[in-house]
Amino acid sequence: MSAPLHFQSIAALSAKLAAGQLSSTELTQAILARTKAVEPRLHAFNSYDEADALAQAAASDARRNAGQSAGALEGIPVGLKDVIAVAGQPLTASSKMLANFVSPYDATVTQKLQHAGAILHGRLNCDEFAMGSSTENSAFGPTSNPWDLTRTPGGSSGGSAAALAGGAAVATLGSDTGGSIRQPAALCGLVGLKPTYGLISRYGLIAYASSLDQIGPFARTIEDAAIMLGAIAGHDPRDSTSFKTAIPDYRAELKTRRGPWKLGIPKEYFGAGLDPEVGAAVEKAIEFYRAQGCEIREVSLPHTQHCLDAYYIIATAEASSNLARYDGIRYGHRSSSAKNLLDVYQKSRAEGFGDEVKRRIILGTYVLSSGYYDAYYLRAQKVRTLIRQDFLNAYREVDALITPTSPIPAFKLGEKSADPLAMYLCDIYTIGVNLAGLPALSLPCGFTTSGLPIGLQLIGQPFREAALLATAFTYEQAHAWHTQFPSLS
Repeated sequence: MSAPLHFQSIAALSAKLAAGQLSSTELTQAILARTKAVEPRLHAFNSYDEADALAQAAASDARRNAGQSAGALEGIPVGLKDVIAVAGQPLTASSKMLANFVSPYDATVTQKLQHAGAILHGRLNCDEFAMGSSTENSAFGPTSNPWDLTRTPGGSSGGSAAALAGGAAVATLGSDTGGSIRQPAALCGLVGLKPTYGLISRYGLIAYASSLDQIGPFARTIEDAAIMLGAIAGHDPRDSTSFKTAIPDYRAELKTRRGPWKLGIPKEYFGAGLDPEVGAAVEKAIEFYRAQGCEIREVSLPHTQHCLDAYYIIATAEASSNLARYDGIRYGHRSSSAKNLLDVYQKSRAEGFGDEVKRRIILGTYVLSSGYYDAYYLRAQKVRTLIRQDFLNAYREVDALITPTSPIPAFKLGEKSADPLAMYLCDIYTIGVNLAGLPALSLPCGFTTSGLPIGLQLIGQPFREAALLATAFTYEQAHAWHTQFPSLS
């Protein structure tokens, strides 16, 4: 018995659309009906426009009927995190600062999705300005995990993960600055891909930390992630950090790259703080690869202990700089009680930003201030170089690394809100990837005894996404974790 439409993959739905067994209008109606049914419990969306989605679907059907199918995502509803610009739609970053802002232009990834024929469906909730690990920092309220509504879906792209896991989208986009795609994917039982820095344009992405941010897809399967990556990857002259490199057919290469591979196990990722059930599930995945003939080696990433420190200096410094533009002058929230120019600056920012954003701005401003720049920011950048070199040294021995994605499964809403450090530690296995600019993905590898998803992280070599996806595909094809869906009861 096949899954309901709202739980089917891009590959399966595209085949039905191509065969005339389903129209984009019918599919979009099914997704909208599902969204209405689950949204009151999930709160994955900040907003969505039903009429606009149906108009896009009708246009897709017209193209298909005229023999003008646009691309790999023709007729597929895709949700976007509310930090990615879509012309004429709200762009809030889940912040009071931008609560009434409407984007005047499209992000490059938005244009690429449209060119591929996707139906853009909704603005997905996130931690404010993508700063958080639980989607509880949103000015519009927290998002719940579809597997257990009392728990977080992870963050900052929690809305993107919850919408997909709950059947309110066929695929979604998020952004990943320190694990914000991979950690929610792990906690919601999905595939989440953080590409190599520079593979996907950041033009039209609201900046948090510009040297760390990267857009990437959430998907139900590795094949779907390959389809999404192929649609949005590529050089963009409007992004100075975009890299010129050939874009392979990621989907086709899943079936041609079969291994066996040399896989490294970083010893620093299996110590204190790792939940026993998570550790056991990851160990079983490692044993699976060993049984497939893969060579498994223990490797060391000796500067892992400094990742968290370096990340929260670099990321907050860049956040302080990027968020300086929100001052109540040109756009965004302006205080109604301001009496002079200084009041406009101070009160607008005090009223517009939430506590976590203020915390990171203050820390970032401090580490960039006169007398502290060399002691903190410059030193953190030097450590970042050492962290990247650790990974490159490991890749002299192995093809990819295999680790847990999150040290713990989904935690209760409110459980870590009063302890920022405990929240930051949720990203301990993911932030090194961003500091090093590497590709990595999370895929499901089991469930806890209480029914919560567990994620497996594979970390690849720069611009070797095809090999990374193929390595993950081998595991996915032998397991059925991705075929299980939450009941939302």
